[in-house]
Amino acid sequence: MTTLLYRGQAYTQNTVGNQKPLVQLTYRRHTYQSRQAEAQAPQVQLTYRGVRYSR
Repeated sequence: MTTLLYRGQAYTQNTVGNQKPLVQLTYRRHTYQSRQAEAQAPQVQLTYRGVRYSR
């Protein structure tokens, strides 16, 4: 075990880090795009002096 130093006090580490299996991340374009489309705010039509604007 390794000896660690914290604020001038030496101590040994009692635990060993857990080894987790590696996870391969994937990018799912269609899922991402569909969720982005659902999250967008609805279009609001505004009219100012007879001219229409969409917000």
